[in-house]
Amino acid sequence: MRHEILIDGFVITSDNSAGIGEKEQDVVKAPDAITAKFAGRVALLEQWAAGSQPQAVLLHNFSGAAQWTAYMEGIKELFDEAETALPQISGSTETNMPTLQSGIAVTMIGKQCRQLPAAELLCWFVYGIPLVGEEVLTQWNKTADLALIGKGIDAGLIERVWPVGSQGIAREAELLMGRQVEITTELDQHRSGGPATCVLVGVMPLNYEQTQQFFGENLFSLRFE
Repeated sequence: MRHEILIDGFVITSDNSAGIGEKEQDVVKAPDAITAKFAGRVALLEQWAAGSQPQAVLLHNFSGAAQWTAYMEGIKELFDEAETALPQISGSTETNMPTLQSGIAVTMIGKQCRQLPAAELLCWFVYGIPLVGEEVLTQWNKTADLALIGKGIDAGLIERVWPVGSQGIAREAELLMGRQVEITTELDQHRSGGPATCVLVGVMPLNYEQTQQFFGENLFSLRFE
C-alpha cells in the first residue's frame, strides 16, 4: 500500500495543493485549472497503483467560489489527458472565510479491478523526471504521460505503477518493497517528484525490451541491489 485506504473493495485516494494558484500571495503562480489537474493527477495514479479505477471524485476547494469552475475544468482535463472515463464529481467550497492563498484537495473513490503481482517479481523503471514547483510548468514534456501509462495497463504490458512524491524515488522504492532497499538509477534518487511527474513502472521480465520501445524517451532503468 502507498497512501490509499481499502474498504470492502473500494479504494480511497487523495492529494492536496496549497499556495499554488492565481491568488496574490500564492508562492507559485499557476492557472487554477492546472493546479487542480496536478492535485488530481496524484490521486488518479494512486488509484492505478492500487489496481483500481476511480468511480467518483470529491473536490475540496479552500480558495473560494471564484475558483470552482477552473478547478472543475482542471479535473476534466486530467481525465481527458489520461484518456479514461470521467467519473461523477462533487465537492464543497469554503465561502464563509476569504483565504489569502489557494488551497485544494482532490479525493477519488474507486473499485479494485486488477490483481497486483508482488513487486519482487517485476522489473522496474522510472518513467518521467522528478520536477517540482515552476519546473512542472516549464518542463512539462519531461513528465510521465498518463495516457501512455493507461494504455500500457490496459494492454497488460504494465503490471504495477507507483507514483513518486515529495520524498523522492529512493523513499518510494522502500514503500513499494516494504523494507529498506538500495537502488541504482541515473536520476536523483532523493529529489521531490512534485505532483508525481515521475512514476515507478513494474513489468514482467519478458516484457522488459517491449516496455523500452513502448515508452521511448524519459524512461530510466531502476535496479534494486
